[in-house]
Amino acid sequence: MKNYSAFDIIGPKMVGPSSSHTAGANRLGRVARKIANDDIKSVKFLLHGSFAKTYKGHGTDRALVAGIMGMMENDEELKNSLEIANKQRIKYEFVETNLGEVHPNTVKFIIEKSNGEQVEIMGASIGGGNIKITEISGLRLEFTGQYPTVITRHKDYPGVIAKVTKMLADYDINIAFMSVYRQDKGQDAFMVIESDHEFKDDLGIDIKREVDDVKDVYIIESM
Repeated sequence: MKNYSAFDIIGPKMVGPSSSHTAGANRLGRVARKIANDDIKSVKFLLHGSFAKTYKGHGTDRALVAGIMGMMENDEELKNSLEIANKQRIKYEFVETNLGEVHPNTVKFIIEKSNGEQVEIMGASIGGGNIKITEISGLRLEFTGQYPTVITRHKDYPGVIAKVTKMLADYDINIAFMSVYRQDKGQDAFMVIESDHEFKDDLGIDIKREVDDVKDVYIIESM
């Protein structure tokens, strides 16, 4: 049985009535923004379960939109996020849907970037402001955002993982946890590396430059 800290139960300092429906939703939005490289033209939020039934009353809609604009869960302007998004010409839409056998507080972001590229991220708010990302652009994975995280999207070829981890060692970065996910042998794969150290933003540029088979790198700050 998992041990829960007081912060898991009480939740973080925040604006809004519910750590699950407000703080967690905001953090999911911030992770989605990072994966979209801070470039968001429009977002369709597919809301599942409890999120779908209560998103207006609990302020989940405002928390999600605040998150994709980079606002923190304790930002007093969170309650005005819809109006702020309108002023910034960021389009948004909320759709109640059934995402299947997933956590009741699950949302899928369908994000369109300024160049027309589309990115999909799915995650859940699992209580006390904690979150779990479960899918990026159709590929299943899992990370929580509790640790500074670097994610690579790469070809599942021999040597890619070794090259990336060697670079982290050269940067004197210790790997706390690491997982690899793939669609099929030789196809797209994700590597999720969590560390005790914050990653420099230029790490992603260096990895893409040095490792040919890495397509994308996402740097996620700890929540």
